[in-house]
Amino acid sequence: MMKQRGFTLIELIVVIVIIVVLAGLFLERVPFYQAQAEKAAMQQVEGALQSALVLRYGALMTRGAANEKELSILVTDNPITWLQKMPPNYKGEYYDPSPRSVAPGNWMFDLKSREMIYVVDHADYFKAGKDGQPWIRFHVHVDYEKMLGRPEAGKELVSTLFEPTEPYHWIE
Repeated sequence: MMKQRGFTLIELIVVIVIIVVLAGLFLERVPFYQAQAEKAAMQQVEGALQSALVLRYGALMTRGAANEKELSILVTDNPITWLQKMPPNYKGEYYDPSPRSVAPGNWMFDLKSREMIYVVDHADYFKAGKDGQPWIRFHVHVDYEKMLGRPEAGKELVSTLFEPTEPYHWIE
């Protein structure tokens, strides 16, 4: 009786088919995971800008300058200037930009609308807003309420938020 050495051709083909199927499944999911990484990176900058807004407002409060005039400057200011270090994918200020003004995966500031814009790179996994463009627009929202029990005192600040201009949705 002879001992068999090595693989038969059929065994080799079966192994190759299994590897090809697994590679195909993996490669099919790579763009999805790239989109998820992009989403996380974008939300990291969004969170940094929200934190910078809170710090900026706190600085105004400690100087006693948290009045409507100073807060209106926060609403129209370019939020990137609040950060100690600019993100590497911030490409500058543009007047009434289009999504093609900067490469996908980058931030810009719209001088006309006074909004921060993130242009989505993996648009296949992103549902565009009302304008149908592959971007997310953010603005500073300042919310006031009348002071309880003291209507003559005017309004008081309730919240300062760096938020999307309209809801956006990443496809999961």
